[in-house]
Amino acid sequence: MSTIGFLHTAEVHVATFRALVASLAPGWTDRHVVDPSLLADARAGVPVAQRVRARLGELAGVDVVVCTCSTIGPDAERAGALRGDRPMARAAVSVGGRIAVAYAVESTLEPTTGLLRDEDPSADLVLVPCLEAWECFEAGDLERYHSAIAERLREVDAEVIVLAQPSMAPAAELLPGRLVLSSPRAAVLAATKSG
Repeated sequence: MSTIGFLHTAEVHVATFRALVASLAPGWTDRHVVDPSLLADARAGVPVAQRVRARLGELAGVDVVVCTCSTIGPDAERAGALRGDRPMARAAVSVGGRIAVAYAVESTLEPTTGLLRDEDPSADLVLVPCLEAWECFEAGDLERYHSAIAERLREVDAEVIVLAQPSMAPAAELLPGRLVLSSPRAAVLAATKSG
């Protein structure tokens, strides 16, 4: 039996990714390491590369490791993990046209835009900060968090919308008729193909 290991920076992601593994990858098991301090420190400008590497080491023995946090994704990828947002970025640039990049934490902006530019240096990006929504996430009010993100994105002029953080994914359901990409599902599918 194959195992996917996940490094998260929020406990809420364990249930999301566990459910995705169960539905998309029958026969696979999952292991999770959660360390909110990695995101908190990265947001404060504290280097976290060594700690990311150490936390990934706790997943030794799994078939494939996925980092689900966009902010620490570059450090995790350099340490050998799959970036959970790379399959989403690849899909977004393949659509062509303008890509709206929605983000709720400032520290996610540079890694996400860098990733999209890595996939296509000429990508036409429009940035959509949803920073006020993050307070709802931190307060545990996920319904308001997702509603605030969707409200901010309703009138955005873009061919595709990228939700930069996995926590934003349910906002896609509130935007019918729009092409909205998020990382959780794509990350699990990519992991099962590479593992």
